[in-house]
Amino acid sequence: MPKITAITLGCKLNYAESSAILDLLSKKGWEISSYEKNEDLIIINTCAVTKQAEQKCRQKIRKIIRDNPGSRIVVTGCYAQLSPEVLCKIDGVNAILGSSDKYALPLYEVIGNIESSLPLISVSEIKKEKTIFPGYSLPATFASERTRAFLKIQDGCDYGCAYCTIPFARGRSRSFSPDDIIAQASALVASGYREIVLTGVNIGDYRYRGVRLAALLRMLEKVPVARIRISSIEPDILDDALIAVVAASEIIAPHFHLPLQSGSDAVLRAMCRRYDTAGYRQRILRAVEAIADCSVSSDVMVGYPGESADDYRNMYRFLEGLPISSLHVFSCSVRPGTQLAEQVATKKREVVDPDECRQRSSELIKLGNLKKSRFMEGYVGMECMVLFEESQKGANGTRKYSGYTRNYLRVTVTVSESSVHLAGSILPVFIEGIDDDLNLMGRLLF
Repeated sequence: MPKITAITLGCKLNYAESSAILDLLSKKGWEISSYEKNEDLIIINTCAVTKQAEQKCRQKIRKIIRDNPGSRIVVTGCYAQLSPEVLCKIDGVNAILGSSDKYALPLYEVIGNIESSLPLISVSEIKKEKTIFPGYSLPATFASERTRAFLKIQDGCDYGCAYCTIPFARGRSRSFSPDDIIAQASALVASGYREIVLTGVNIGDYRYRGVRLAALLRMLEKVPVARIRISSIEPDILDDALIAVVAASEIIAPHFHLPLQSGSDAVLRAMCRRYDTAGYRQRILRAVEAIADCSVSSDVMVGYPGESADDYRNMYRFLEGLPISSLHVFSCSVRPGTQLAEQVATKKREVVDPDECRQRSSELIKLGNLKKSRFMEGYVGMECMVLFEESQKGANGTRKYSGYTRNYLRVTVTVSESSVHLAGSILPVFIEGIDDDLNLMGRLLF
């Protein structure tokens, strides 16, 4: 029986899709293995969100090829869809499969027996793709401490932000039916998962025959799972209906990740985003006022071409006043084929000096850490229910377990090595402090 494994780079959606492909291939006779050495076939699922992500993908591909001289190497994912001509130049790559082509299961048998020194390239047009392909975590039995499953409910995006290549890599927005999602969620729970994370490219744009995200969440509450978590959603989607569903639910996690991208209205307009700062703030305030223990994380893009010193100062001041729990900061990467790339090429927008970008990033990272620390301080001395996920051996016969609260705060506890196995358990923890990595530290209350 041939062995296969997948190495995944990038987002939660990529992880869900890699797992689904492995599961489907296992039903065709392939044996799934953990990443060790020289499996018969290794799938590398790539990311292309930034130049830096692409560089990391190339480095990872070359390392895997060096470490596994006897393996067949398949490169797929967004980078494969967007730039197969770049990846085919990497010596040792046996096949490049586009975003939809990676689900063509017979191709893997062909690749496993290919003798040509030239890679097989199968990258189909994605722009008008109407089929939505599966994405879900492998059954929990494949990993003893796996408690959180990813479940794809949607793919593609119609938003057309000026800087983004996702529509070129993923196609138009399309969604699974509620029945399909509920069936897959139920299967994941039956295999042992305690939490399901709904994922996709733009899950807030979920729609299937009149059913939108809020209605889907109400349907999913019938699944016997401890927690359902929403991954990143666009700010314009966080409406009163969605807030009301989360506020009334005992299983939907009170955490939203709302990408801000910029705190300057001028830059938001240039990005072709569908909101302004006033609307963004209003939606966050509604959520934190209506939902107990609600946490809101965000991300911002620094150094968008044309971002002035005033734009940056406006962003900093805006972020200072937001009740957010954490902040991810990254530098703008001008992607080929985008509206932004054309604007830069024609000098309509000027690239921000790299040193200035680094300075702005550093300041915002410090602000984000301060926001996170202050948010966490509110839980010191409190009792929280924690879903434990993983552990590592500690000193002097101890074991350190980590897990997450409902509102996505990471908590660690240290117990004796001989204590009961905690992974997969939801247990009360008394929060005693915050460690240097901005995790909550606590002790079990049982």
